[in-house]
Amino acid sequence: MPSVKLYNMKAKEVGTIELSDALFAAEYNEPVIHQAVVTRLANERQGTKSTLTRSEVRGGGAKPWRQKGTGRARQGSNRSPQWIKGGVVFAPKSRDFSKKMNYKAKEVALFSALSQKLRDDEILFIDEIAVSEPKTKEMIAFLKAFDLKKTVLLVMDNSDENVLRAISNIKEITPINVAQINTYDVVKNAKIVISKKAVEKITEVYGE
Repeated sequence: MPSVKLYNMKAKEVGTIELSDALFAAEYNEPVIHQAVVTRLANERQGTKSTLTRSEVRGGGAKPWRQKGTGRARQGSNRSPQWIKGGVVFAPKSRDFSKKMNYKAKEVALFSALSQKLRDDEILFIDEIAVSEPKTKEMIAFLKAFDLKKTVLLVMDNSDENVLRAISNIKEITPINVAQINTYDVVKNAKIVISKKAVEKITEVYGE
């Protein structure tokens, strides 16, 4: 099991924590990670756009003018695509973009992403993610203490209202409960900050 440093909110080392090899020492598997990300993005698409084809637009039954003798181009319907209020060529229709991914494949993708983040030194382990009061300045001080200037995924073991209110005005931080941790959020954010209890919970769920 890999052992890593454990810090407090002020960036002071307070001990170490043992990590599961299955979660944090997995091989990098880019194809499965890519599949997990594509599946997540596809499942977020609404697919509700819809426009009318020529046959669906109301009206246009009569020929606008006779075929010959007017000097104008021949027309069969005023609901043809070239007309204002006409139908749409190859009109987009509602469809389901959702994809499915095997549960074990999702696990492989998540473990692979977490392991690579650890190898790249992009995960911080905190003894407890908490603030004394719901003030943005406390979380700003936390970011400055660790020199976190890019996007951060904050993985918590509970929904601490003080923490959630303190980061509500900081767009760089994305809070998530450890039960909802996923490959997309892991690879999307530059850094991951995870609490000690969150590590224990995820290890308990996925095994030693």
